[in-house]
Amino acid sequence: MNVELKRFATVFAKDIINENAAIFAGAGLSAPSGIVNWKELLREIAIELNLSVDRETDLIAIAQYYENNKGGRGKINDTLIEAFTREAEINENQRILASLPITTYWTTNYDELIEKSLDEVGKIVDVKKCVQNLAINKPKKDAIVYKMHGDISLPHKAVITKDDYESYNDKRLLFTTKLQGDLVSKTFLFIGFSFDDPNLEYILSRIRILLGENKRDHYCFLRRIQQSDFALKDDYIYECTKQELKIKDLKRYSIQAILIDDYSEVTETLLLIKNKIERRNIFISGAAHEYGKWTSERANELIFNLSKKLAEKDYKIISGFGLGIGSSVINGVLSFVFNRKKLHIDDYLILRPFPQNIKDEDERKRMWKSYREEMLSNAGIALFFFWE
Repeated sequence: MNVELKRFATVFAKDIINENAAIFAGAGLSAPSGIVNWKELLREIAIELNLSVDRETDLIAIAQYYENNKGGRGKINDTLIEAFTREAEINENQRILASLPITTYWTTNYDELIEKSLDEVGKIVDVKKCVQNLAINKPKKDAIVYKMHGDISLPHKAVITKDDYESYNDKRLLFTTKLQGDLVSKTFLFIGFSFDDPNLEYILSRIRILLGENKRDHYCFLRRIQQSDFALKDDYIYECTKQELKIKDLKRYSIQAILIDDYSEVTETLLLIKNKIERRNIFISGAAHEYGKWTSERANELIFNLSKKLAEKDYKIISGFGLGIGSSVINGVLSFVFNRKKLHIDDYLILRPFPQNIKDEDERKRMWKSYREEMLSNAGIALFFFWE
């Protein structure tokens, strides 16, 4: 992995830890799951108009032409339903993102894979499909998914034609307002997004004008133009020039392009971000009836001082409150947190006492194993003390 990707992973992991990160997902995030892109979605519609999606650059116009010439958008709705109700598997990048402590997701996708991936890891998801949803908040939610162009469950309201885009700020103004606020206050990672969407370009331009040079940095993945993709060298040079100009233009909106040579590097970078976040969580496990050559005072002093020092270094400790160990873990963290104002114990300690009074030994072992695995899944480092 190159230095630029490692540097970005460090910066974005810090934003996630500080609860300042958001994801903006485009069609490219769902592509590995078999979800069609815009070209394939409109290919059949273009054929009926005697046009070719491979020759056209304004795909929004194709959808509008069809509505104009065919007297309505019934076929467009049917196309959306057919394309996005097919069974699709959650892909690896979606799973990694869902496992991260990110609470804000924006997408122009109509599919439901983002919310399904979050649900798969046990998160409560509040999905905003239309303006009316913005006024209703799901209690105890772990994440919000804003579907700024609609959802496959409401194909007649999906933003797809020129009419839809032109009337967006009349019909979906609250989405625009909310996204503007998030772009000002959060660091976005644009993933699988082409930056050809006129709604987003309008919002970014308004923020650029309002904030001037005081904008927050955002990031996007872009695949570097490859010579092997072109038969003619002149075409390769042309596309390289075009991409270079695009990267410079994105900087006007404080969007920094993270260049990759292969899409597998996106997965590697997301895994590195996940690793950096999990390494902040340390699982301390142990139980002791007696301490052998160690006295109980010396053992408890060790655990106490270690826990306090880890809290001072801004690590979060996960503990199962093991016999002879758990109390010292708690006391060590509390000695640091309670001596400082504006610190919250939940930011430094997660306690998961093991279920007790399970008479069946096999059932107890099974449950404790499952319990321990769940705790370990949230930790990047594990320390074990006084196990025989």
